[in-house]
Amino acid sequence: MQKIFVTGISTEVGKTIASAIITEALEADYWKPVQAGELDNTDSHKVARLISNNKTVIHPSSYELKTPMSPHAAAEVDGVRIDRFHINEPATENHLVIEGAGGLLVPLNEEDTMFDIIMPGYKVIVVSRHYLGSINHSLLTINWLQQKGYDVSVLFSGDPNPHTENIILHKTGVSLIGRIDEENQFDKNVVKRYAEKFKHILETL
Repeated sequence: MQKIFVTGISTEVGKTIASAIITEALEADYWKPVQAGELDNTDSHKVARLISNNKTVIHPSSYELKTPMSPHAAAEVDGVRIDRFHINEPATENHLVIEGAGGLLVPLNEEDTMFDIIMPGYKVIVVSRHYLGSINHSLLTINWLQQKGYDVSVLFSGDPNPHTENIILHKTGVSLIGRIDEENQFDKNVVKRYAEKFKHILETL
């Protein structure tokens, strides 16, 4: 069974849509270890609304924080400290898609970052979206993961930018899952279409 950790090169690059598509493609379980903000409409709620299959189980977050800030800061506002040893992967016999919060080195507390909860056996999919500075952010994220020995793939999000994408692929050698285009809206039908498109490559990661 695959365990896939979905991270982004920054915040708001399309991790949750990507996670929903990967979850649907593999009929996997979904887990967001740390949710900061939007507790009435969490990423877990969004994924649940976007998938169509009946197999997926949405596992509860280990930490749900009220403020939409970096987890360490949101935790401080809530008067709690995130302990990475209390972030326990849910038991499942199914594939598991794990969605990070923000980028790879977002702090959980004064010592640990999001990177510290990526377990050695996880495959990592990096969601990259073009903006000024995104090549640097993509290369830093991917190279850090590769240096630590992870199996890394990239999924592009948003309008195509061949100059950006080609240099990222050339310099890192990572496998390409594909692209999630800029859509008018993302609903179950759109997610299902992408899930069918990416299903084979995700199964063979």
